[in-house]
Order: sequence, then C-alpha cells, then structure tokens
Amino acid sequence: MTRAAWLALGPAALVCAAAPAFFVLGWTWVGWVLLAAGVGLAALIERGRIAAEEPSLTRDLALIGLGMLIVHSIPLAAELDNLAMLRFTLALGGAVLVPYLISRFVFRDRAISFPWRTGRRWGRLQWGWLVAVLALGWLILPFYFITSGAYLNWPVVDTPDLIVRLFIGVGAVGIWDELFFICTVFALLRRHFPAALANVLQAVVFVSFLWELGYREWGPLLTLPFALLQGFIFLRTHSLGYVVTVHLLFDAVVFAVLVHAHNPGLLPIFLI
Repeated sequence: MTRAAWLALGPAALVCAAAPAFFVLGWTWVGWVLLAAGVGLAALIERGRIAAEEPSLTRDLALIGLGMLIVHSIPLAAELDNLAMLRFTLALGGAVLVPYLISRFVFRDRAISFPWRTGRRWGRLQWGWLVAVLALGWLILPFYFITSGAYLNWPVVDTPDLIVRLFIGVGAVGIWDELFFICTVFALLRRHFPAALANVLQAVVFVSFLWELGYREWGPLLTLPFALLQGFIFLRTHSLGYVVTVHLLFDAVVFAVLVHAHNPGLLPIFLI
C-alpha cells in the first residue's frame, strides 16, 4: 500500500467501525463519536494538501457516514405494515440518493455511479455461479434460519397479503444493499485503498446492517463471505446488474425459507 493509503486507513476504520456500533451494539453515541473522529482525522491528515485534483478522503468518508446516519434514523427490525414499509423506503432510498446527489452536484464528481450494464454478455462462469447461488442457498439457508431460530427475527407470514409483502420487502432491500454497500460505500473506499482492503471495510458495514435486519446468531458466518464475494464479483464484472441478480436469487431462497419456516408444509422443497 502507498503511504497515503496507510494514512487513510485509520480514519476509514473509525468510520466503518461506526456500523457495528450503530447496527449491532445499538450504541448510537459511540457511532456518532467514531464518525466524527474518522472524518475529523481525515480532515487533519488532508490539511494543506496541494494536489486538489486527488479524491478527498474527508468528503468520501463524510458521504459514507451520512448514508449510515440516514439508515440508522429508523429501526431496522423487519416489519410489514404500511408505515414500516414507507419508513424503509424513505430511509434506505435517502441513504443512496442523498450521498449521490451531494457527490454529483455539490462536489461535482462521479465517485458514485450505478453501472447497470457493461455491454458484455455473461459467460459460462457467471451463469454457473447463478446456479451455484441457488444450490448453496437451498442447502445452507434452511439449516441456518431454522436451527438457529433466526427466522423468528422476521414477522410471521401466514396470509397471502403478508407473503406478498415479504417478497417485495426482501427483494427491495436486496437491491438496495448493492446500491449502497457496493456502488456507494465500496466505490468511495476504492478511491483510497487497494480493492481487497476496500472490500473488507465495506463488508464490515454490510454485515453490521444485516445483523440488525435479522441475520443474527451465527448469521455473520454466512453474510461476511457473501458481502466479500459481492464486492469481488463487482470488481470482476463491473456490472451492477449482475451483482443484483446474484443477490435477488439468494434472497429468493431467503424468502422461500422464511415462508417455509413460518408455515411448515406450505413449501415442502427443503431438507429441513
């Protein structure tokens, strides 16, 4: 790593550490202190910088912190009533839209972008991974949700209306995950760090969010590799469309498992 990356690591680690403070431990004041310390330290490091054309660590960390604060403005416990779905829409949508608008129209850069298509066809490896995601999800997710009791972190879905709402909610949050954690957090961190390190840092934020959402117990043993793989896949494909497809296939299995867990016998397609 370059000297600049080593200097940037401390502030970035502080900002990313705010995610487990907010979403795992529920220590709001600690999260605020970590964000302020990280952005403040970045500003101190960059004070008097000559190369104005270089990406600003202070600005990028501030955008990441702003996104996290917007997400943290609502409780993330999974609920399916109209008000809860509206809260999720406004908060999660704002966490993507506000940093993007500030980056694009205030800072006047294109650090945050959403490259849906690359103009290249998916190869055999990419199609094969989609099949593998379904197979691995079918094997692993029922065991995780049911044996750990993690499915109880989601509301009971025992009517057609609630099942439809769960389907919409799981899919919408899955798409948002890629817009925020990959196209926003990961993209901003990659301006300052080698890809592997930026991927680890974004995974800390990703997994912390998923913990509060309901992937608890030993869920991080699944969500951490998934977060890292999504970052790696995006690096290889540069395609938001592909990582979203991967995520939606995974979430389709999550949805089916939750329905199955709350309604034994309704979807008799799993081994547990």
